Amino acid sequence: MKRLLAAAALTLGLYGIAQAAIDTYEFANDAQRERFTQLTKELRCPKCQNQDIADSNAPIAADLRREIHRMLGEGQSNQQIVEFMVDRYGDFVRYKPPVNARTWLLWYGPYVLLGGGLLVLGVIVLRRRRVENAAVADVQLSEQERARLDALLNSTSAEKTSND
Repeated sequence: MKRLLAAAALTLGLYGIAQAAIDTYEFANDAQRERFTQLTKELRCPKCQNQDIADSNAPIAADLRREIHRMLGEGQSNQQIVEFMVDRYGDFVRYKPPVNARTWLLWYGPYVLLGGGLLVLGVIVLRRRRVENAAVADVQLSEQERARLDALLNSTSAEKTSND
């Protein structure tokens, strides 16, 4: 019985591997293969969102790999291929989108938020210091309290000198 269960588990595990698509493309030379690898690592899968099209098993990623292979075969440059993908899927398809008016928030937004957070923190700290300083400055001793404080301070210093 144990052997039957082990065989069933192994068969189910291998079934998932057998279903994985393996793309095989023929290239004119190694430079073209290198360009294909670079482009598929540089472009993001529109469906998976955080995976490049080289590693994605999504059908759209397979289509994009085929399209890149076709365009490389036609002799198009890397820039032309990337521009085609950006025109079709937007700047999202690039892992490193260009800095322009549409992507300003993406590039500089975190720094703006960090600066704003530090500014708010600074304002809070300064307000607390002002409140503490104002509370200390507002403490005014009456004449009777001052005389008692002086007497205590003098008696303490007199005790210290006599003990030494």
